[in-house]
Amino acid sequence: MTARQAELAPHELRILLAVAETGGFSAAAARLGLTQSAVSHSVRGSEAKVGAVLFERGRTGAVPTAAGERAAALARRILRMYEVLGAEVRAAAAGGSGADGALQGVLRIAAFRSAALHLLPPALERLAARHPGIRAEVRVVREVGEGAAGEVVAGRADLGIATLDPAAGLPPGLLGGVLVQEAYALVHPAGHADPKSLPLLDWDENCGSYTREWWRSQDWIPRATVKAEDDGMVLTMVGRGLGMAIMPELSLREAGNAVAVTGLGPSGPVRNVGYVTTPESASTVAVRALIRELRQ
Repeated sequence: MTARQAELAPHELRILLAVAETGGFSAAAARLGLTQSAVSHSVRGSEAKVGAVLFERGRTGAVPTAAGERAAALARRILRMYEVLGAEVRAAAAGGSGADGALQGVLRIAAFRSAALHLLPPALERLAARHPGIRAEVRVVREVGEGAAGEVVAGRADLGIATLDPAAGLPPGLLGGVLVQEAYALVHPAGHADPKSLPLLDWDENCGSYTREWWRSQDWIPRATVKAEDDGMVLTMVGRGLGMAIMPELSLREAGNAVAVTGLGPSGPVRNVGYVTTPESASTVAVRALIRELRQ
């Protein structure tokens, strides 16, 4: 098989992506306005070209294999570059910066809750002032498992705001950088005589394994007895005297008067928050512009 024979055309990428997202050939056909046989034929042709089975067929539909998941992620990213091609060319014609409204289109961003609330808005405000033609679409995702970085890998976001583990590094194939380093602090009900005696409140997104190691070395920190949905709920519960918590700075921007914050000293844990993107998205004017604003 020659290299040219192995190439998938844009319409083939759209078909395999539709099957992956809808979970079946019939549903994909309905989405695309094609016949089921045309979709099935296209997928079989794509599988022959790439030399791998992309879907497990069954009575309940079509489930992507590991190869199919990877193919769908790459298809999203490739088709996304087709979408931004026009905007990039117009920006180049305007002198490369896309200023004065020359740069237009949607910029897809994934971020965990506290970053979406407190880190992104000032950057997006500056971006809108410089590039009014860019329309930001922000998806709030839980920063557990693959988190915001996984949205970028899967092609569902052009840029993600994620927690970065210095020891583990970035996921393969991604570029990124640290935007802010947050210190953790002890959060407790204001005026409580002995806050360390309270039960510990926590939530799944609070920190990664590198911070948990610090937690385990502190004999005064009890095991979490209450798990909340997110950091906002933790702050509410702390303010009502239901426990203490150890939280990063971005989350503490919502703390009210019922909550007191005590620093953990220079040896306390920190959390790195940064941006992640793909090499192809990093080359686009819109993503470069957003990164500049995030770094200010």
